[in-house]
Amino acid sequence: MASLKIKGGGRLQGEIIPQGAKNEAMQILCACLLTEEKVTIHNLPDILDINNLIALLEGMGVTVERTTRHDITLQAKSLNFDYFKGADYQTTASKLRGSVMMTGPMLARFGKAYMPKPGGDKIGRRRLDTHVIGLQKLGAIFDFDSYQVGVQKGGLKGCYMLLDEASVTGTANIVMAAVMAQGTTTIFNAACEPYLVQLCTMLNNMGADIKGVGSNLLTINGVSRLHGTDHTLLADMIEVGSFIGMAAMTGSEITIKNAGIAQLGIIPDVFRRLGIQMEYRDDDIFIPAQEHYEVQTFMDGSILTVADAPWPGFTPDLISIVLVVATQAKGTVLIHQKMFESRLFFVDKLIDMGAQIILCDPHRANVIGLDHSHALRGIRMASPDIRAGVALLIAALSADGASIIDNSDQIERGYQYIDKRVNALSLDGPLIERL
Repeated sequence: MASLKIKGGGRLQGEIIPQGAKNEAMQILCACLLTEEKVTIHNLPDILDINNLIALLEGMGVTVERTTRHDITLQAKSLNFDYFKGADYQTTASKLRGSVMMTGPMLARFGKAYMPKPGGDKIGRRRLDTHVIGLQKLGAIFDFDSYQVGVQKGGLKGCYMLLDEASVTGTANIVMAAVMAQGTTTIFNAACEPYLVQLCTMLNNMGADIKGVGSNLLTINGVSRLHGTDHTLLADMIEVGSFIGMAAMTGSEITIKNAGIAQLGIIPDVFRRLGIQMEYRDDDIFIPAQEHYEVQTFMDGSILTVADAPWPGFTPDLISIVLVVATQAKGTVLIHQKMFESRLFFVDKLIDMGAQIILCDPHRANVIGLDHSHALRGIRMASPDIRAGVALLIAALSADGASIIDNSDQIERGYQYIDKRVNALSLDGPLIERL
């Protein structure tokens, strides 16, 4: 189990470039299975989850050429279906939430797939009903005992469907199956995150016919084949939000370069409501050093509530970061994590560090900000998931004394070179050390 030692109380200054979007990369890599031609991807994040997915594709028989750590060309001329019956596939696929998104492309092109129970963060129930029901409506047949998925005689056929939830990965899986299904597929209540826009744009560039891109109503006319393409990933909006939070908690001046401001939605506005100043400079975000930041109330004077919601609402992946930032704000914030019932359980570690938080129930936490009048204190703790791990790292950077975060490989599933990149901003020598 990997660990990081964090020296608290240091100041940061300088420029940082967000990595390519992890959640987009998972979809885009799976989409390469839809064609026998080469697909080239740029701005790929060099993180554990992505590298595991690439290894999985390679084991399946996909030819992989990695020209740099952030540029890759994949070609899925054919697949080794014996590989899916082995222990290596089961083990590697079960580490990744994104592995489930290989099912749609494989059904579309090969008429069969294998879908083991995916892994990922332990943040509460993350059901697969949307994936399964949507693919079944297109004609997929699931054998849940053997993890095998086939198609009805005649192949996948387009249809109308109303998704039971606007699942990002579920929508992506269904879209990738529908692009090569016979006839027209209409998906209502589709997720419409920028990652889905990117996936649909890429598929259209490969020869797909998807209309309504960017909305929650997609119309897909099936085609018989797709060709190769060249695709560049967006900046990771979760990293952008994490760096805004890091600057605020440490009272640092940071410029986030190439932040992809147009794709951030309400993320900057939520941080502004916490009192964090920022300035747009072309596509960069400049966050000045602030000794204090004061939480806004609602117009009627009631306590600010930050809640997650499907896009264009506030992304659940930044709830942990906002909660940590609120611990040193002036004012009170109610954090309402609606989508996952276990995501707030890391607050016990923040309470041990001196934060004033009342955990109301699995979904709500009331944070009373310390206004930097009392620093958090360094402790030893463990990272429960990617986003909570980075939130704890941000808390540790602002704390008095040293902290140790165990199980830190959870963080590296989603954030590339986090120690080197933070240390490069430090005005007080290295702040993060690997143990």
